[in-house]
Amino acid sequence: YDSFHTFWNDMKEIKTYAGLASILIMAIGFQCCTRSAAPGDENGFPKLTGPFMGQNPPGDSAVLFMPGIISTGLYTRDMAIMPDGREIYFCVSSMGYNLIFYTRQQDGYWTEPEPAPFITDYQYMYYEPCISGDGQKLMFLSNMPMDEGGETGNQDIWVVDRNGAGWGRPYNLGPPVNSENAEFFPSLTDDGTLYFTRQEMGSPENFIYRSRWVNGQYTTPEKMGPEVNCGTNRFNACIARDESYIIVPAVGMSDGFGGADYYVVFRNEDDTWSPPFNLGPGINNATGSEWSPYISPDGQYFFFMASKRPEKLPENLTIQYFRDHLDVPQNGNADIYWVHAGFIQSLRPG
Repeated sequence: YDSFHTFWNDMKEIKTYAGLASILIMAIGFQCCTRSAAPGDENGFPKLTGPFMGQNPPGDSAVLFMPGIISTGLYTRDMAIMPDGREIYFCVSSMGYNLIFYTRQQDGYWTEPEPAPFITDYQYMYYEPCISGDGQKLMFLSNMPMDEGGETGNQDIWVVDRNGAGWGRPYNLGPPVNSENAEFFPSLTDDGTLYFTRQEMGSPENFIYRSRWVNGQYTTPEKMGPEVNCGTNRFNACIARDESYIIVPAVGMSDGFGGADYYVVFRNEDDTWSPPFNLGPGINNATGSEWSPYISPDGQYFFFMASKRPEKLPENLTIQYFRDHLDVPQNGNADIYWVHAGFIQSLRPG
């Protein structure tokens, strides 16, 4: 966790393990998603209707988001939802590729996920989508070259503008946000304020920065204080749309469960910040694989990446067992979970 570069390389080496419990969870979750759906299309993809692809919204306990559709057993993380809820973006890593996928409502039904239309070359990294409050911009992380046909670039924040019902061509956000350092994980408030992570060259640490949108341009980024930049390392922070709190994945915290955990830091009216509060065992676990948070546009739901696997394998373990469980959730790869966000405000100090 000392470096996002290290994280990106390490996630290609994640082993896949699963148990019978994961099959049951997938079956139950899939039934919840499709119980009111029409028969599948010619490709066998179910015709899902309603908000969040028809999945029953969660309560106070976190559940897999769209098992078998989005949480599939592939390494899956990051979420971004259009303000009207009719498009969902997420990221998948497989076979050395790192891509943004999306699904949208079309003629009343959700489409089968496919690569985002603004992806121009699969050999580069496309990660961490973030949609503006008005739905007119989408920011994301990429290492695309600055010029077409050039050498692979630095980790920068890129942008696409809404063009009718689709997106235009990607362009680099540029200075003062992007620099010779690595910048990633953009997160926007409704007024356009940008929070992001920067790893300075030659340093193993990542820090959260903020840049205000003033007179049509971003101001010089400011490094956030120790409340937000907590622990021995931190990255991939997600700001609430109204800027009332921020979710920070942090390592090296005294009350951590192991590795990276999600913390909430509350913002006060005078722009001071509370101490960080651990989101607890219902969100964090000992694997330490929690580093991609997201808050739905209406603030009602908290989405997060987590890696879970069965605590033990069957006694009659065979190689076929692993083959049979490569494409189910909770097999050791990252999945996306969601939970009602009300519990977050309950952590705010009185």
